[in-house]
Amino acid sequence: MSLKLSVDWPRCAAHGLCAEIAPELISLDDWGYPTVLPGPIPPQLVRLAERARMACPVLALRMEQVPD
Repeated sequence: MSLKLSVDWPRCAAHGLCAEIAPELISLDDWGYPTVLPGPIPPQLVRLAERARMACPVLALRMEQVPD
């Protein structure tokens, strides 16, 4: 199993902290909302993704297991 990062859009308030913490995984669109790298999180970036998830002030980032 791999991990995938996703955004809970109704919760997201475009604070942008996730992209500051994990620019390798998350970029911001023209309105400041996150665009997450598609597919599974590379193993070497899982801790970084977890830090970004925990830093979100509205808890809008999700990490879920997906089949390989």
